[in-house]
Amino acid sequence: MNNPTVNILQQEAIALLKQLIATPSFSKEEEKTGDILAAYLTSKNVPVQRLQNNIWAVNKHFNPDKPTLLLNSHHDTVKPNKSYTLDPFSPIEKDGKLYGLGSNDAGGCLVSLIATFLYYYGQEGLSHNIVLAATAEEEISGHNGIELLLPSLGRIDWAIVGEPTKMQLAVAEKGLLVLDCTAFGKAGHAAREEGENAIYKALPDIVWFQNYRAPKVSDLLGPVKMSVTVIDTDNKAHNVVPSQCHFVVDVRVNELYTFEELLEIIRSNVACEVTPRSLRMRSSGIALDHPVVESGIRMGRTCYGSPTTSDKALMPFAALKSGPGDSARSHTADEFIFLQEIEEGIVGYIELLKPIL
Repeated sequence: MNNPTVNILQQEAIALLKQLIATPSFSKEEEKTGDILAAYLTSKNVPVQRLQNNIWAVNKHFNPDKPTLLLNSHHDTVKPNKSYTLDPFSPIEKDGKLYGLGSNDAGGCLVSLIATFLYYYGQEGLSHNIVLAATAEEEISGHNGIELLLPSLGRIDWAIVGEPTKMQLAVAEKGLLVLDCTAFGKAGHAAREEGENAIYKALPDIVWFQNYRAPKVSDLLGPVKMSVTVIDTDNKAHNVVPSQCHFVVDVRVNELYTFEELLEIIRSNVACEVTPRSLRMRSSGIALDHPVVESGIRMGRTCYGSPTTSDKALMPFAALKSGPGDSARSHTADEFIFLQEIEEGIVGYIELLKPIL
């Protein structure tokens, strides 16, 4: 797309991303990047609204009688891991790459969606309203991000969620169910035949989680995956038989099971007490015949099921996850995105929406 307007948006998007990289924005600490995003949109004469650290805006000719599309990505980041060799807050350009914390996850997606929003912002006669939302706390699935904001946005008919997918179409996404499991025994002295060791009582359940295979396997998302990731007891003394053994299970759920169904299966097969931390992060999908999916397929993009969760899980409407960058780079040391990925991402979003808007 050789369009002067698009060229300017591409340049500004990269400059905006550099500002975001240079400004720490860990989950729950996104105030300053929220300020940057609000200032940029204001400079474009876009009225900005803010709810805590969530920034949002609507297209110029918003009409409540029309269906509404949400363009959403997040501006919070994880904390940099200890393997960084570069300053995570220095936006360094080298060999066609832009380095920095949050560059790939999900800064490139966010600035590309902002550019797309601005491209369509003032156009009259669109078939849809467009809402842009740059949200907080995605990396921790927090309550003060998209979940807090959605009631303020009014009716949303469908969404594009910006996450690094190489611009392919993540039409389904596994749900996340975190379980706290506790086996109960009886305390006693380790040197004598006393008590009931809660660790030993937990072991058969841990082995069950390791070996169980849920029978319903999704074509898009594959099988349910359950992993025991944490284990601890109620005491640290070497000579005391523990009375409680607590362990955590990370469960990735395909769209063929509800959380309630899976919990019933688990509880009927293990002896420990099973408590889900949350039932919020459910599996999600968008129909393959949805116009935005069909548009993407016509552009040569492929559909797939994503094993990772995003704010898409908190949206009670159809949502497509797609964006520039590569999920494999997310949360890695010396995170980067190719500048060309941002440029192509902006063009890709614009072209994806043209047949629909």
